[in-house]
Amino acid sequence: MLGAVFTSRAAVQAGEWDFSGSIAGELRVFPNAPAFDEQDDTRLSPSIAVEPEVVFEWNGGGDRITFVPFGRLDAHDDNRSHVDLRELNWLHVADDWDSVVGVDKVFWGVTESRHLVDIINQDDAVEDVDGEDKLGQPMINLNLFRDWGTVSGFILPGFRERPFRSNDARLRGALPVDDDNASYESSAEEYHVDFALRWAHTFDDLDVGVAHFHGTSREPRLLPRVNNDGRVVLVPRYDQIDQTSLDAQLTKDAWLWKLEAITRSGQGDRFFATVAGFEYTIFGILDSNADLGLLAEYLYDGRDEDDAPAVITDDDLFLGARATLNDEQDTTFLIGGIVDREDQSTSFSIEAERRLGEFWKMELEGRIFVNVDKDDLILNGIRDDDVITLRLTRFF
Repeated sequence: MLGAVFTSRAAVQAGEWDFSGSIAGELRVFPNAPAFDEQDDTRLSPSIAVEPEVVFEWNGGGDRITFVPFGRLDAHDDNRSHVDLRELNWLHVADDWDSVVGVDKVFWGVTESRHLVDIINQDDAVEDVDGEDKLGQPMINLNLFRDWGTVSGFILPGFRERPFRSNDARLRGALPVDDDNASYESSAEEYHVDFALRWAHTFDDLDVGVAHFHGTSREPRLLPRVNNDGRVVLVPRYDQIDQTSLDAQLTKDAWLWKLEAITRSGQGDRFFATVAGFEYTIFGILDSNADLGLLAEYLYDGRDEDDAPAVITDDDLFLGARATLNDEQDTTFLIGGIVDREDQSTSFSIEAERRLGEFWKMELEGRIFVNVDKDDLILNGIRDDDVITLRLTRFF
């Protein structure tokens, strides 16, 4: 999620055990009727989500086991009612290296509008449309810390298929997805072992990361097929890819200059994609404690969508603003929009959050789709699925 990071815990501790987590009630509001007859016309959709965290440390903090399950019960989308193991891993920390064995989440990237280089974990696509929520990934991860940078190696034994919304759910798209019949390029299918390697370093004001990934694409191609009922559905196809990436962030006074870029082979011709832009912060606006960040990014993707997964952002502009009030309640606001430079299809987002006392947080999120072109393969399928989400979270 965009915005401030909030952590509050009323820990139950006994020796080196620690227990924390959260429970959240959520209400999604759909102002418009759905575009397709088979979609549920319910305008109010409640759900509840639970994410506890159990940590056990020993060896003076040099070893740690972390267990983070996640579960959601949704009133209308059966596929969104799901359970996932976000983390279950053993971390060992030494003087100049550490290792993680088990299920974990790893994030790469610096840009706001699209996390182009973030490839280790699969999207939990039933949670939201923004790609921020991730499934846990089985891995063996070794990190070496040197004066010339940090080298991280990953062995990823086990692939997680992307979950999709139910056939009658809102935000499902123009056609239902038959994820029970997914296919793979590799004969090992979901048991293919993937690999990744990354180097990261800080040069004064510049943070740089260079990575390479070899394995099963986290982005499936969705291929039209006729199922046994004579109905057209989309079937996921997972290709083998090689992806090399660069992410960089330069900090200069009030400016943050950001870049993510990839080159990928394995889905048609090798293609290049990038997100580049800046965030400029105005500190103490109107002589207050609040800061205002102005954001702008350009998104380009050169893939051939006949051979690679379709994307929304192939030649687009993102403009946004982030307000941080710097108050006791950690109140933040983020608004932004992505506009297609060719057909002017636009998706707006708004996110706001505020603490309520020591253990509660209130959030508001909105996704609005405007001026959607009928030839836009993705946005046209959710053109009437504007959604406002209200969330109240209790941390413990």
